[in-house]
Amino acid sequence: MLSGTKIENIREILGIAPVIPVLTVSDIEHAVPLARALAAGGLRVLEITLRTPIALAAVAAMRKAVPEAIIGVGTLTRSTDFAAADQAGAQFGVTPGLTSELAAAARSMRFPLLPGVMTPTDLITAREAGFNVLKLFPAQQAGGIEMVQALGAPFPDVQFCPTGGITRAGAADYLALPNVISIGPRRGFFDEVLQTSCREVHREFPLSSTSTVSCRTDHAFRPILGRAI
Repeated sequence: MLSGTKIENIREILGIAPVIPVLTVSDIEHAVPLARALAAGGLRVLEITLRTPIALAAVAAMRKAVPEAIIGVGTLTRSTDFAAADQAGAQFGVTPGLTSELAAAARSMRFPLLPGVMTPTDLITAREAGFNVLKLFPAQQAGGIEMVQALGAPFPDVQFCPTGGITRAGAADYLALPNVISIGPRRGFFDEVLQTSCREVHREFPLSSTSTVSCRTDHAFRPILGRAI
Protein backbone atom coordinates (compact mmCIF):
# COMPACT_ATOMS: atom_id res chain seq x y z
CA MET A 1 0.00 0.00 0.00
CA LEU A 2 1.14 3.51 -0.72
CA SER A 3 1.31 5.96 2.15
CA GLY A 4 -1.75 8.05 2.89
CA THR A 5 0.39 11.14 2.51
CA LYS A 6 0.98 10.54 -1.19
CA ILE A 7 -2.70 9.92 -1.83
CA GLU A 8 -3.68 13.12 -0.02
CA ASN A 9 -1.03 15.06 -1.90
CA ILE A 10 -2.36 14.09 -5.32
CA ARG A 11 -5.86 14.98 -4.18
CA GLU A 12 -4.60 18.35 -2.99
CA ILE A 13 -2.72 19.00 -6.24
CA LEU A 14 -5.71 18.18 -8.45
CA GLY A 15 -7.95 20.29 -6.25
CA ILE A 16 -5.98 23.46 -6.96
CA ALA A 17 -7.72 24.01 -10.31
CA PRO A 18 -10.55 22.13 -12.03
CA VAL A 19 -8.58 21.80 -15.26
CA ILE A 20 -5.14 20.19 -15.61
CA PRO A 21 -3.71 21.01 -19.06
CA VAL A 22 -2.05 17.98 -20.65
CA LEU A 23 0.81 19.37 -22.74
CA THR A 24 3.12 17.85 -25.33
CA VAL A 25 6.05 20.25 -25.73
CA SER A 26 8.03 19.89 -28.95
CA ASP A 27 10.22 22.99 -28.72
CA ILE A 28 12.11 23.85 -25.54
CA GLU A 29 11.78 27.57 -26.31
CA HIS A 30 8.01 27.31 -25.91
CA ALA A 31 8.03 25.58 -22.52
CA VAL A 32 8.42 28.53 -20.15
CA PRO A 33 6.14 31.01 -22.01
CA LEU A 34 3.42 28.37 -22.20
CA ALA A 35 3.66 27.60 -18.48
CA ARG A 36 3.64 31.30 -17.63
CA ALA A 37 0.57 31.99 -19.76
CA LEU A 38 -1.43 29.11 -18.28
CA ALA A 39 -0.39 29.88 -14.70
CA ALA A 40 -1.34 33.53 -15.24
CA GLY A 41 -4.81 32.30 -16.19
CA GLY A 42 -5.17 30.37 -12.93
CA LEU A 43 -4.22 26.99 -14.40
CA ARG A 44 -1.19 26.32 -12.20
CA VAL A 45 -1.15 22.51 -12.38
CA LEU A 46 0.34 21.27 -15.67
CA GLU A 47 1.08 17.77 -16.97
CA ILE A 48 3.95 17.45 -19.45
CA THR A 49 3.79 14.21 -21.42
CA LEU A 50 6.87 12.12 -22.16
CA ARG A 51 6.11 12.11 -25.86
CA THR A 52 8.96 14.24 -27.13
CA PRO A 53 12.74 14.08 -26.63
CA ILE A 54 12.81 17.43 -24.83
CA ALA A 55 9.93 16.73 -22.41
CA LEU A 56 12.10 16.34 -19.31
CA ALA A 57 14.16 19.40 -20.21
CA ALA A 58 10.89 21.32 -20.52
CA VAL A 59 9.85 20.17 -17.05
CA ALA A 60 13.15 21.30 -15.57
CA ALA A 61 12.91 24.68 -17.31
CA MET A 62 9.34 25.25 -16.15
CA ARG A 63 10.18 24.33 -12.56
CA LYS A 64 13.03 26.85 -12.52
CA ALA A 65 11.33 29.74 -14.31
CA VAL A 66 7.70 29.37 -13.17
CA PRO A 67 7.78 28.46 -9.47
CA GLU A 68 4.10 29.27 -9.02
CA ALA A 69 3.20 26.37 -11.34
CA ILE A 70 2.98 22.74 -10.24
CA ILE A 71 4.58 20.60 -12.93
CA GLY A 72 3.85 16.92 -13.35
CA VAL A 73 5.14 14.34 -15.81
CA GLY A 74 2.71 12.19 -17.75
CA THR A 75 2.90 9.13 -19.99
CA LEU A 76 5.00 7.28 -17.42
CA THR A 77 4.89 3.78 -18.90
CA ARG A 78 8.12 2.20 -17.61
CA SER A 79 9.62 2.03 -14.14
CA THR A 80 12.71 3.89 -15.40
CA ASP A 81 10.50 6.84 -16.38
CA PHE A 82 9.83 7.54 -12.72
CA ALA A 83 13.46 8.13 -11.82
CA ALA A 84 13.95 10.35 -14.87
CA ALA A 85 10.87 12.39 -13.97
CA ASP A 86 12.05 12.74 -10.38
CA GLN A 87 15.46 13.96 -11.52
CA ALA A 88 13.81 16.58 -13.76
CA GLY A 89 11.89 17.92 -10.77
CA ALA A 90 8.43 16.42 -11.29
CA GLN A 91 5.96 17.34 -8.57
CA PHE A 92 3.54 14.59 -9.52
CA GLY A 93 3.37 11.74 -12.02
CA VAL A 94 0.65 10.38 -14.31
CA THR A 95 0.39 6.98 -15.99
CA PRO A 96 -2.05 5.87 -18.71
CA GLY A 97 -2.46 2.54 -16.89
CA LEU A 98 -1.08 0.68 -13.89
CA THR A 99 1.02 -2.48 -13.49
CA SER A 100 2.63 -3.96 -10.40
CA GLU A 101 6.00 -2.70 -11.66
CA LEU A 102 4.75 0.86 -12.03
CA ALA A 103 3.09 0.74 -8.61
CA ALA A 104 6.38 -0.44 -7.09
CA ALA A 105 8.27 2.37 -8.82
CA ALA A 106 5.79 4.90 -7.47
CA ARG A 107 6.42 3.78 -3.90
CA SER A 108 10.04 4.87 -4.06
CA MET A 109 9.39 8.30 -5.57
CA ARG A 110 9.14 11.64 -3.77
CA PHE A 111 6.18 12.72 -5.90
CA PRO A 112 2.61 11.36 -5.77
CA LEU A 113 1.08 9.42 -8.66
CA LEU A 114 -2.17 9.71 -10.58
CA PRO A 115 -2.56 6.26 -12.18
CA GLY A 116 -4.72 5.67 -15.21
CA VAL A 117 -7.65 3.24 -15.38
CA MET A 118 -10.26 2.44 -17.99
CA THR A 119 -12.36 -0.45 -16.65
CA PRO A 120 -13.80 -1.54 -13.29
CA THR A 121 -11.12 -4.24 -13.14
CA ASP A 122 -8.42 -1.60 -13.60
CA LEU A 123 -10.03 0.44 -10.86
CA ILE A 124 -10.11 -2.45 -8.39
CA THR A 125 -6.46 -3.23 -9.13
CA ALA A 126 -5.44 0.39 -8.59
CA ARG A 127 -7.44 0.66 -5.38
CA GLU A 128 -5.85 -2.52 -4.03
CA ALA A 129 -2.46 -0.93 -4.74
CA GLY A 130 -3.44 2.03 -2.55
CA PHE A 131 -4.83 4.54 -5.04
CA ASN A 132 -8.29 6.12 -4.86
CA VAL A 133 -7.68 9.24 -6.97
CA LEU A 134 -7.47 8.02 -10.55
CA LYS A 135 -7.17 9.19 -14.13
CA LEU A 136 -9.95 7.79 -16.34
CA PHE A 137 -8.25 7.35 -19.70
CA PRO A 138 -9.20 7.60 -22.46
CA ALA A 139 -12.30 9.11 -20.91
CA GLN A 140 -14.46 9.65 -23.96
CA GLN A 141 -13.66 6.26 -25.48
CA ALA A 142 -14.27 4.58 -22.10
CA GLY A 143 -17.84 5.85 -22.03
CA GLY A 144 -17.51 9.50 -21.12
CA ILE A 145 -19.76 11.11 -18.55
CA GLU A 146 -22.03 8.05 -18.38
CA MET A 147 -19.04 5.86 -17.46
CA VAL A 148 -17.96 8.20 -14.67
CA GLN A 149 -21.50 8.26 -13.32
CA ALA A 150 -21.78 4.45 -13.47
CA LEU A 151 -18.51 3.97 -11.56
CA GLY A 152 -19.70 6.26 -8.77
CA ALA A 153 -22.14 3.78 -7.21
CA PRO A 154 -19.83 0.74 -6.72
CA PHE A 155 -16.79 2.92 -5.97
CA PRO A 156 -18.00 5.84 -3.83
CA ASP A 157 -14.55 6.37 -2.32
CA VAL A 158 -12.86 7.00 -5.70
CA GLN A 159 -12.39 10.37 -7.39
CA PHE A 160 -11.49 10.81 -11.05
CA CYS A 161 -9.56 13.10 -13.34
CA PRO A 162 -11.06 12.17 -16.75
CA THR A 163 -8.63 12.71 -19.61
CA GLY A 164 -8.93 12.10 -23.34
CA GLY A 165 -11.43 13.50 -25.81
CA ILE A 166 -12.81 16.20 -23.50
CA THR A 167 -14.03 19.28 -25.36
CA ARG A 168 -14.83 22.78 -24.12
CA ALA A 169 -18.52 22.02 -24.67
CA GLY A 170 -18.43 18.98 -22.37
CA ALA A 171 -16.03 20.25 -19.71
CA ALA A 172 -18.65 21.71 -17.37
CA ASP A 173 -20.71 18.50 -17.47
CA TYR A 174 -17.72 16.45 -16.29
CA LEU A 175 -16.88 18.96 -13.57
CA ALA A 176 -20.46 18.89 -12.27
CA LEU A 177 -20.13 15.21 -11.31
CA PRO A 178 -19.49 14.64 -7.58
CA ASN A 179 -16.77 12.04 -8.21
CA VAL A 180 -14.77 14.25 -10.62
CA ILE A 181 -12.05 16.30 -8.96
CA SER A 182 -10.61 17.74 -12.19
CA ILE A 183 -10.34 17.13 -15.92
CA GLY A 184 -7.30 16.85 -18.18
CA PRO A 185 -7.80 18.27 -21.67
CA ARG A 186 -5.01 18.64 -24.21
CA ARG A 187 -3.57 21.97 -25.27
CA GLY A 188 -5.96 22.42 -28.19
CA PHE A 189 -8.62 23.02 -25.54
CA PHE A 190 -6.84 26.27 -24.64
CA ASP A 191 -5.40 27.50 -27.95
CA GLU A 192 -8.26 29.87 -28.77
CA VAL A 193 -8.19 31.42 -25.33
CA LEU A 194 -4.42 31.77 -25.31
CA GLN A 195 -4.38 33.37 -28.74
CA THR A 196 -7.03 35.95 -27.84
CA SER A 197 -6.02 36.60 -24.22
CA CYS A 198 -2.26 37.19 -24.40
CA ARG A 199 -0.69 40.55 -25.22
CA GLU A 200 2.85 41.43 -26.30
CA VAL A 201 3.39 37.93 -27.69
CA HIS A 202 3.22 36.38 -31.10
CA ARG A 203 -0.25 36.41 -32.61
CA GLU A 204 -0.49 32.63 -32.43
CA PHE A 205 0.77 30.07 -29.94
CA PRO A 206 3.29 28.60 -29.34
CA LEU A 207 5.09 31.59 -27.86
CA SER A 208 8.68 32.66 -28.44
CA SER A 209 10.99 32.39 -25.46
CA THR A 210 12.01 36.01 -26.04
CA SER A 211 8.45 37.30 -25.80
CA THR A 212 7.16 39.23 -22.82
CA VAL A 213 4.14 37.32 -21.57
CA SER A 214 1.36 39.49 -20.17
CA CYS A 215 -1.94 37.65 -20.01
CA ARG A 216 -5.45 38.24 -18.78
CA THR A 217 -6.54 34.62 -19.11
CA ASP A 218 -8.08 34.49 -15.63
CA HIS A 219 -11.32 35.97 -16.94
CA ALA A 220 -11.19 34.17 -20.29
CA PHE A 221 -11.25 30.63 -18.88
CA ARG A 222 -14.31 31.08 -16.66
CA PRO A 223 -17.04 31.20 -19.33
CA ILE A 224 -15.55 28.18 -21.11
CA LEU A 225 -15.65 26.02 -18.00
CA GLY A 226 -18.82 27.42 -16.51
CA ARG A 227 -17.06 27.40 -13.16
CA ALA A 228 -14.74 29.82 -11.37
CA ILE A 229 -11.08 28.92 -11.08
